[in-house]
Amino acid sequence: MAGGKQSPRQRMVNLMYLVFIAMLAMNMSKEVLSAFGLMKEKLSDSNTRATDKNKAAYEALALKASEQEKQYGEAKEKTDSLRVMADDFFNYIEELKTKMTAELEDKTAYESMDKSGFLDQYFFKNGKITNEANEFVGKVNDFREKSLEILGERELATVVAARFNTDDVTNKEGIKQDWLKYNYEGFPLIASLTKLTQIQSDIKTTESDALSALLEKELSAAVSMTNYDAMVVFDKNAYYPGESLSGKIVLGKNDPNLTAEKVVINGKDWPQDKIKAGQVLLDGPAGSVGDKSLTGSFFFKENDSLVEIPIKGGYSVIPKPNEAVISADKMNVVYRGLSNPITISMPGVPSNKVSASAAGLRRIKGDSYMMTPGSGNEVSINVTGDLAGSKITSRKKFRIKDIPPAVGMVRGQYGTVPMPKASLGNISVAAGLPDFLFDLKLNVSSFKVKVPGQVAVPCSGTRMSARAKQAIQKARRGDVVTIFDIKASVSGSSYKIKKVLPVSVEITN
Repeated sequence: MAGGKQSPRQRMVNLMYLVFIAMLAMNMSKEVLSAFGLMKEKLSDSNTRATDKNKAAYEALALKASEQEKQYGEAKEKTDSLRVMADDFFNYIEELKTKMTAELEDKTAYESMDKSGFLDQYFFKNGKITNEANEFVGKVNDFREKSLEILGERELATVVAARFNTDDVTNKEGIKQDWLKYNYEGFPLIASLTKLTQIQSDIKTTESDALSALLEKELSAAVSMTNYDAMVVFDKNAYYPGESLSGKIVLGKNDPNLTAEKVVINGKDWPQDKIKAGQVLLDGPAGSVGDKSLTGSFFFKENDSLVEIPIKGGYSVIPKPNEAVISADKMNVVYRGLSNPITISMPGVPSNKVSASAAGLRRIKGDSYMMTPGSGNEVSINVTGDLAGSKITSRKKFRIKDIPPAVGMVRGQYGTVPMPKASLGNISVAAGLPDFLFDLKLNVSSFKVKVPGQVAVPCSGTRMSARAKQAIQKARRGDVVTIFDIKASVSGSSYKIKKVLPVSVEITN
């Protein structure tokens, strides 16, 4: 290898040395080509597994979106768009790789793929960038930009931008070089195939990362404490002074994107327009007075079945107040011999949970009672209410009074009634209670008639007797005839009025 005149032997040794170095270089090149081939195979296998994994993730997301469109619909729409772009770009590269190996009999003979002729002509024909090259770079740029648009302002966007960056590259000599030429001009065929397979791997990885990133928001929201409400649940609807509170405070998830597939309440399918995101609207009549139960189920679609969540609760319907409760303490009176209507209720307690007892008291319906007092001057009514298992008692005292004195009446009038003498003998004597609270009908059984200057004449029933009429004939104009000692009883009852005031008739002619 040194200068100067060399012997034939020395020249032979030098030639053999050069051949040896060339053989070493050839062997090293084959090892590198084989390494690229093995890397390509590993990337291809990885891409196949990633395709299957991404497919399962797309299907799972589609199922979730069909179950809860509001929660997963947006993520599905974006990933579907990305999937179409990814498949288009991946298949484009696969077609390009097929063209590159079309003339090779053995697609795995990597050691023979040491030429760069195909891409040098396909991308850089006659030293110029071809339309095919521009299409390839455009595909890379288009996939990058659309992926960034779908991902939005996420950390992953920076990673994706770097994966598919086609900016000029500064080589090791510090010279800027076109991205396409830097990566594909003059490279062995197997190296370019491996690089293209790496781009396919980046596509699959971007799909997988996007699926995770787009679902991350929903998954974070699903476990976020901001979606929970504190709800106070008492064991009963109302409490009285001195009672102990009984209940609990629970955390309930309020998810505005979670809508039930269907809801059943008290055996009835709830209308779809009442099933809202994160809630179910209750409406309709509360029902009659009393305790009501509220049972049923939520049904949520999960995979191929419906998950049932039981509903259990209740409420009480109490009488609606329509007036103030005002009582005159001195007027708590019931009358002997009469059926006295009484309303008995307890605020906050339905009438079917209220019971009352007293001598002569009977229930008519709901909170309506009837009191028929007996002997004595007082009667006490005891009331018991049941409020969610708690007993409340109350007692009220009433005075018992006799029916007040009635008044004698003729022609519907009382006091002194002017009348002709001829008409007096034909009248009917009655008794009434003009200012009494009860509208009572009184039956007269007897009375007496006193004409001035004549002896008082007793009469039976309500009409004048013959003897009474004879006495009336002796009356003169201006005389006042008195009808007194009237005996009367309450119609429909054996109770007799203790006193009936007399009625007088002034003779007019």
